[in-house]
Amino acid sequence: MKGCDVAMSEVVKRLRDARAGIWEQAKTVADAAAEENRAFSAEEQGSWDVLNEELNKYDARIRSALEVEQRNKDTDDAFNRLSGKTAVPGQRGAPAAEGGKDTAAELRTFLTGNGGRYYDVLPQGPVETRVLSKLSAAAGLNTVPTSFYDRLIAHLIETSGVMQTGPTVLNTSGGENIQVPKTTAHSSAAIITEGGPIGASDPAFGQITLGAYKYGFLMQLSRELLSDTGVDLEGYLAMQAGRALGNGFGADMVTGTGTGAPKGVVVAATVGVTGPTGTSTSFGNQATVGQGADLLIQLFYSVIAPYRNSPSAAWLVKDSTMGTLRQIKATTGEYLVQGGLAGPTSESILGKPVYTDPNVAAPGVSTKSVVFGDFSQYFVRMAGGIRFERSDDYAFNTDLVTFRALLRADANLVDLTGALKVFVHSAT
Repeated sequence: MKGCDVAMSEVVKRLRDARAGIWEQAKTVADAAAEENRAFSAEEQGSWDVLNEELNKYDARIRSALEVEQRNKDTDDAFNRLSGKTAVPGQRGAPAAEGGKDTAAELRTFLTGNGGRYYDVLPQGPVETRVLSKLSAAAGLNTVPTSFYDRLIAHLIETSGVMQTGPTVLNTSGGENIQVPKTTAHSSAAIITEGGPIGASDPAFGQITLGAYKYGFLMQLSRELLSDTGVDLEGYLAMQAGRALGNGFGADMVTGTGTGAPKGVVVAATVGVTGPTGTSTSFGNQATVGQGADLLIQLFYSVIAPYRNSPSAAWLVKDSTMGTLRQIKATTGEYLVQGGLAGPTSESILGKPVYTDPNVAAPGVSTKSVVFGDFSQYFVRMAGGIRFERSDDYAFNTDLVTFRALLRADANLVDLTGALKVFVHSAT
């Protein structure tokens, strides 16, 4: 499109130059009659009419070329928005930030009421959730792009254990339902005799629908805070919105039923191990065969090799459960949980990282307290970025400015062959 725009601009320039030449000829005819203070002669009138007809033709061609240029520009803008390259400030038709990047100046204009009523924040290309989960400078935050969207999503990830595990994130421009294939069974080969027929073995597929459930929250800021240019409004808003949306959406990504809400990993995963009698509220006694660390090892190997060897394979537990697991030792005296000296995110079990989420159940009768497997098979759909809207009237009597943030999202497991497994405590 850009090449077409350049070429078309050259066409318009040549047409305008040609039109200017015609106008000079017409002007010469008119000037001659005006200098002599007389009307056109018959010959001059004929020349004038011909030249004016030529001017009309050039005008029509120039208008047509300019319309094509505008259509090309509008198409480019539309594709840029669809691909997430622009952050759209709060008024329709307003120009995006230079280079399609969010800027603190644009956001502050919106926050202080000098922009439009809403401000759409769109992702600028793929979002690497594992990188964005590094929220401290020592862990790598200094290497992460610091656009407003990235900062907000980083805080959302911070409050959601599922998002920290590295699920597959789909960013779409709209919120219409999308169909994603799900695998329910894999192909398998079999020995055949010489000259014997080869039996068909096709993988079994189904479909899941990823919609766009709406999550929203309100926050209020004093007008004095908004007008104070020394306040990092961008960082404050990113933190508050990211954590609030992460708490709401994050809970559903763990325990959502899939009916009227996303389907959480605990609900979508299949049972890998059920604890023996006596482990209804714990992992049993490490001194007893088949209890303690043995249960976690069984869960690990209940996930087939391609998934447990995946870079996205991980454990997900409640914070308090992690404290219990850290106390489990093998018969050799070695702790089940390794690492942790550099912080919680460096902890691992059997070489795979452990993440915590407060929404996972604690050990209890028939509860599912541990999830393990390949979290890249869990799809998270983000629809249309995050919208901020402003109201000066909602809290008019207290002179507070009210903002609301809206996120449309959905999530579900796309591989039902055992990519994710859960440990279930016994009923007794």
